[in-house]
Amino acid sequence: MTAPPSRRRPVTVRVFTQRLSSTPRGARLARRLAAAQLDAWGLPHGTEAADAVVAIVAEPAANAVTHGRVPGRDFELRLSLVTGGVRIEVTDTHGGPPCPEVRPTGGLDECGRGLFLVDALADRWEVLRRDPSPGKTVRAEVDVPGWLSVVRGSCANH
Repeated sequence: MTAPPSRRRPVTVRVFTQRLSSTPRGARLARRLAAAQLDAWGLPHGTEAADAVVAIVAEPAANAVTHGRVPGRDFELRLSLVTGGVRIEVTDTHGGPPCPEVRPTGGLDECGRGLFLVDALADRWEVLRRDPSPGKTVRAEVDVPGWLSVVRGSCANH
């Protein structure tokens, strides 16, 4: 016997922000926290939108700890429910060049594919310079089919 599906409560918190250590462990935690927050918002693991968001979080988080790391400074993950979808923002504090580029890579290159993945999965994305503070923010948005049912807390299939 299965229990009848329970109705989710309406979403009241629409922004999740967490500072994380600029370490591989921090990057892994960013992915896990993103998946947990999406589930709390009614976008369970295994849905196309949730999987895209988690994959997008993984890339700039990995870049923040690999290329944007400044000892003693954290990076920040911010997820927001915006009209029609989810916005992802990963901010590092590195003072180097602000805008990474999407560049072609060879088939066996070990790096340089991250922003191609973001470009392929996100409906919109950009890199923003943090002025006057050093660093940059990679911002991406993923459209969520059935967005209103997610925000209102219905149990409809997302």
